[in-house]
Amino acid sequence: MVHTSTERHWLAGVDGCPGGWIVVFVQPDMTGAPPRIVSSFAEIAFAPEQPRIITVDVPIGLPARSPAKGRLAESEVRALLGERKSSVFRVPSRRAVEASVLIEPVDERERFLAACKIARETSEDGKAFAKQGFNILPKVAEVDRFLREHRDWIGRVYETHPELAFWQLNDEEPLVLAKKIKSRVSAPGLDLRRDLLAKFGFAKQLISQPAPKGAGDDDLIDALACAATALRIEKGLAQSFPRSPPRDEFGLPMAIWA
Repeated sequence: MVHTSTERHWLAGVDGCPGGWIVVFVQPDMTGAPPRIVSSFAEIAFAPEQPRIITVDVPIGLPARSPAKGRLAESEVRALLGERKSSVFRVPSRRAVEASVLIEPVDERERFLAACKIARETSEDGKAFAKQGFNILPKVAEVDRFLREHRDWIGRVYETHPELAFWQLNDEEPLVLAKKIKSRVSAPGLDLRRDLLAKFGFAKQLISQPAPKGAGDDDLIDALACAATALRIEKGLAQSFPRSPPRDEFGLPMAIWA
């Protein structure tokens, strides 16, 4: 269990959700505000809570050219997660991400095909990405744009991944139960993750409450896992994968934390 501090300030764990972003603000004593949905990432950074640290389940740092197994962060984390490794998406090149959110062409299918073409041209193995990966690219681009426009937040916004967070909370063992099966939430998988969050020290009320409108219960559980990583980062207990992160052309570190 994390040792607590009497100092009052906020940290934020964030996950993407159908309504935008679900954010859980927590304090060092592990008390938390009710989770809420916001439409933009900037709303989290500039919220009344003024979080010192934000941990978010979205890739940060985009390669100019995608290595054969993705960024080093992704390949290292996948190797730890066993059957949960497929939850770590490979991030395409910066050019491919930017193409995925261009206004022109407007048609989503055209944007998908255009981004895939650029991804193949800018990867070492000629690979693109699945539609599921394409669907998260707008949020990848949003966080990337925020950090490039607000450089004082570099070093305060950290990339994390819920399954890596749960790996850490599970004594560095991958979870045997999936969170979803055939795109449907699995109750046993969620309960396992709730148990790990409770063992970490979160209050039962915070863990067991239903997600706010615009998010699923699995999104809330993932945001809490991100918040656990924020607490570990602040206490100096977290580690980055890789340990010496490379940086992209804009100086953004490419590392996943837990």
